[in-house]
Amino acid sequence: MTQKLPHKDAVIIGLGWTGSILAHELTDAGLDVVAIERGPWRDTGTDFSIAYAQDELRYRIQHELFLRPAQITVTFRNNARQTALPVRTWGAFMLGNGAGGAGVHWNAETWRFLPTDFVLRTHLTQRYGANSLPSDMTIQDWGVTYDELEPHYDAFEYLCGTSGQAGNLKGTIQQGGNPFEGPRSRPYPTPPLKQGYGHALFAEAAVQLGYKPFPQPAGNLSQPYTNPLGVTLGQCTYCGYCEWFGCANYSKSSPQTTILPVLVRKSNFEARTECEVTRVNLDNTGKRATGVTYVNAAGGEFEQPADLVILCGFQLFNVQLLLLSGIGQKYDPNSRQGQIGRNFTHQTLSTALGFFDKDKYNFNPFVSAGAIGMCIDEFNGDNFDHGPLGFVGGGYLGQVQTNGRPIETTAVPPGTPAWGAKWKQALRDNYLSTINAGGGVHASFYAYRDVYMDLDPTYKDRFGRPLVRLTIDFHDNELKMSAWLTDKYAEIMTRMGAKQVVKHPRKGPYDVTQYQTSHLCGGAIMGDNPGNSALNKYLQSWDVPNLFVQGASAFPQNAGYNPTGTVGALAFWSAAAIRSQYLKNPGPLVHA
Repeated sequence: MTQKLPHKDAVIIGLGWTGSILAHELTDAGLDVVAIERGPWRDTGTDFSIAYAQDELRYRIQHELFLRPAQITVTFRNNARQTALPVRTWGAFMLGNGAGGAGVHWNAETWRFLPTDFVLRTHLTQRYGANSLPSDMTIQDWGVTYDELEPHYDAFEYLCGTSGQAGNLKGTIQQGGNPFEGPRSRPYPTPPLKQGYGHALFAEAAVQLGYKPFPQPAGNLSQPYTNPLGVTLGQCTYCGYCEWFGCANYSKSSPQTTILPVLVRKSNFEARTECEVTRVNLDNTGKRATGVTYVNAAGGEFEQPADLVILCGFQLFNVQLLLLSGIGQKYDPNSRQGQIGRNFTHQTLSTALGFFDKDKYNFNPFVSAGAIGMCIDEFNGDNFDHGPLGFVGGGYLGQVQTNGRPIETTAVPPGTPAWGAKWKQALRDNYLSTINAGGGVHASFYAYRDVYMDLDPTYKDRFGRPLVRLTIDFHDNELKMSAWLTDKYAEIMTRMGAKQVVKHPRKGPYDVTQYQTSHLCGGAIMGDNPGNSALNKYLQSWDVPNLFVQGASAFPQNAGYNPTGTVGALAFWSAAAIRSQYLKNPGPLVHA
């Protein structure tokens, strides 16, 4: 029997970056807020002790921090002609679990999208013509602009203490920063990280080739910092255990190190962990959310009534909850009708390995940080002329080798045996003198008619709910882009002095077992009218006005950058609209 609980002003599903930001902003506005989180509570001091936090086997190989497929998984297929099968172990992406969400284990690369990324379809068709895009490409404008989001990018960066070098300060290009970035209102809160030898060598080679390298913006702090909430973060120790790991040093920006210490002390906030929300409840009109139903760790079912419902889960699960709750029209790839599930995207990563003379080069790859590196942006977005190239989109190129951890950092030249004495010797000879950037090219993934999400007709989770089914494959546009960008990256590697460069452009078909990033986007996208989106510009549901949906599920397509900076900016943007507009006059903030 479902137990009905006392009413709350707002219920938040998921307590990662967006859940923490929305909870903080709404409690500051005086609302009584409860956050419901599927996974366990996680705290730096108790969960990421310095005695065991740097354990590659436990956290990277055995996936200590991640959602277990036995809890919930997805099904996957490349196209609609195939039968989707359940994913039994995470490969192409990793799904966070617990308080802090993916903000616990991210590398902390904190980018702002380009101004043109937010008006992508308009920009590309104006520059190259209406017939320049593939007929099945479904990219669109976001409904919000860079200028509108800039103050909220700034808020997220100052919450995190982001380390970096401004490239465009109030319209004036700054030496040493990214000259292609949109104008920013003030500098980064902390200076860039110190760069290692390999990163510096990449920058020198890039300059020789006519590019303008800049330090990657990082949520790994270059110096101690106290954020606007009064929370103090420490200085990065360059241990090389960021991605997949919680930071024991309090020097990686995460909800635990920036906002949760303040939020949990508020009397009008409550967090319920190890509780799975199974649906969003609607009234008899279907146009108003009345709260949520969830199941706790003991199997008890509860109804949490609330005036305001905010989905802050991971992209996949925001979309799943919308589909399971009957909110919005599910997407049909044949008719192209419906919004829930469409414009699903991932990322297009590639790289090149550079093998250098071991007697001349020592890169010490183990001295690293999650977002350390030198990058160039000449080939990101539409910063270059795509006209003669046969593709659109792009990405940043960088020497962003973030670790030298012993289990996986085992690059050896082609032709080396896969095991035995010769493999061991090759590993010894090349470990210190190899540039082994797992994401040297970090590129966009644009949206297509036949890449989407829906509910699987066969497989169900432990509650009997249909699993999310992913239908996804690379298209020629992304494969051409990857090959071209990888060639550009290899040219820089050669100029650095590599004696051998081995290119690894992204190949099709999409492989769910091969890691790319955890940057899944779309499925409940934002736009300027209900005919092209599930959400309005403030991330408010067109169909259910007291429902807001946060995170990368709102992205109409994925740009070349990592999404977290934009996810954080959108959360602050949406929270500001709720506080200044919605709470004063509940209802649609944009009228179709």
